[in-house]
Amino acid sequence: MQFLSIYRTAERATPLTEGEMATMAKLIEEGMKAGWLVATEGCLPTAMGARVRRSNDQVKVTDGPFAETKEVVGGFAILKVNSKQEAIELTKRFLEIAGDGECELRELYENCARPEEATRHEHDRVVAAS
Repeated sequence: MQFLSIYRTAERATPLTEGEMATMAKLIEEGMKAGWLVATEGCLPTAMGARVRRSNDQVKVTDGPFAETKEVVGGFAILKVNSKQEAIELTKRFLEIAGDGECELRELYENCARPEEATRHEHDRVVAAS
């Protein structure tokens, strides 16, 4: 099973230090070699981004920075694990290095040709595990 981990934190005013980068690089290398880390990336400052929102058939684009937001997406990771609990434990390790913030873990649909099949398959799997 795979989980998407979305990291949210207060936007930093300064880039990571060399020490922070080295510690994070070590965890990433370990995860890639062990096979539990499929992909990961950090995000550049919101000043370089935009938000695109659709509501009531209207599309609104807002350029960054997003000053009204306390926490922003700082990055993501895709974890390949055997259980939700394993994804939680790996995420705790990440947060020990990253510092304050939160990660939202969401299981990803896998190996399904059509969304309705994926929904039915995932629902059946969750019910069977209960």
